[in-house]
Amino acid sequence: MVTKTIANWTSSLAYSSLPPSTTRSAIQSFYNWTGCTVGGNAHPATTIARNALAPFFGAPTSMLLGSHQHQKTDAQHAALLNGIASHVHDYDDTHLETIIHPTGPVAAALLGITETLQRPVSGEEFITALVTGIEVECKCGLAVWPSHYDFGWHITSTTGSIGAAVAVSKLLDLSPDQSAHAIGIAATQVIGLREMFGSHTKSFHPGRAAQNGLMAAILASNGYTSSLEALEAKRGWVNVVSDDNKLEDLVASLGKEGAWEIEKNSFKPFPCGIVIHPVIDGCIQLHGVIDDCGKRNEDITDVQLTVHPLVLELTGKTKPRDGLEAKFSVYHGAAIGLLLGQATPGQYEDAVVTDAEVISLRDKIHATADEKCRPDECHIAVNFASASGTSAPIEKHVDHAVGSVHCPMSVSQLTEKFMIQCVPVLGLERTQKVSEWCWALDRHEDIRGIKEFF
Repeated sequence: MVTKTIANWTSSLAYSSLPPSTTRSAIQSFYNWTGCTVGGNAHPATTIARNALAPFFGAPTSMLLGSHQHQKTDAQHAALLNGIASHVHDYDDTHLETIIHPTGPVAAALLGITETLQRPVSGEEFITALVTGIEVECKCGLAVWPSHYDFGWHITSTTGSIGAAVAVSKLLDLSPDQSAHAIGIAATQVIGLREMFGSHTKSFHPGRAAQNGLMAAILASNGYTSSLEALEAKRGWVNVVSDDNKLEDLVASLGKEGAWEIEKNSFKPFPCGIVIHPVIDGCIQLHGVIDDCGKRNEDITDVQLTVHPLVLELTGKTKPRDGLEAKFSVYHGAAIGLLLGQATPGQYEDAVVTDAEVISLRDKIHATADEKCRPDECHIAVNFASASGTSAPIEKHVDHAVGSVHCPMSVSQLTEKFMIQCVPVLGLERTQKVSEWCWALDRHEDIRGIKEFF
């Protein structure tokens, strides 16, 4: 009984059994998530949802990170809205083997419920719950990969509900039976279609997953039941949503040395689909080379990209209409890298996407899929007009993009990313204090102290 095995592991996991490398990964994941959530709070997708749902808010127990009004709402709506905010810029963490964004649903649910508890929640306790949820979430993702994603499911949210339920069950110290019921209640709330990519609804997915998982654990804690074989049964979650079923072996690896999924988490240097990152990385490097060579952007005749096939499948939008669509356009990513030399949320504002100079360069970019290319690899060739009509191209080959497993972001780079997102919202002094607080997550006696900053 795989569902019960997960529930038993969830109940028994202790902070003392977490390797230091797992704890570090959890702290980095929460740190990155906090920055993304604050940075995404003012996005239209977040503000529309917040304003539309405000008449239905319950007792204000739980904070909305980055809200200018220091706004609070009930735990379920806080999980939903913080989950939306964390994902709306597509700047959040990625488990590269499944392209799940694991922290969003789990952390949003945990933080929402934490503030309702009438007791302190230590950093160690919070980290243990966070790790528990992410581990189960990613094992479930690996079990159904790749057919689940190929069918059109958004794997972050379809697994995120389960991960969030497991994490909240851990924090509430539910019994194994209660945790198993929570998993079942979460699993039956399958949410997330890839068709929604490029719209507000993509970020709704992890928010709703957080909300669903939190509700599942609360219901289970009060005696609500589900199937105790919700994941593995013939008509259970795994067999309904995929042609793959590797869950039993993956669940057997929970907590085993070298099998911690959170340690495989990667952090995005650019706010867009991760498969674009090699191209952006290379084009930003070429931006400086082109300047040094005395070349002009207006003399570019064409740009040839050689990329992994998934790049064109996921990010092949040639004419994005706004910032959300541009996050799924390798052509926009290449254009801003070459033209502007950077790719922060500012380069994905609607005004940049519709800028005439950006569009002109974007239209000169062509991409070819090559199955020999790894997902974090690409080749770029920029051709220029010359007096003779021919000019040797300027080329760049990216072996491993920044942010990948082989070239991870450093602590200083993660901190810089955090500052870029939070300073416009919180100001410099408050951002520095939040940053220091998050890096010290494991040392806090009560994580509810984060509310002082919001």
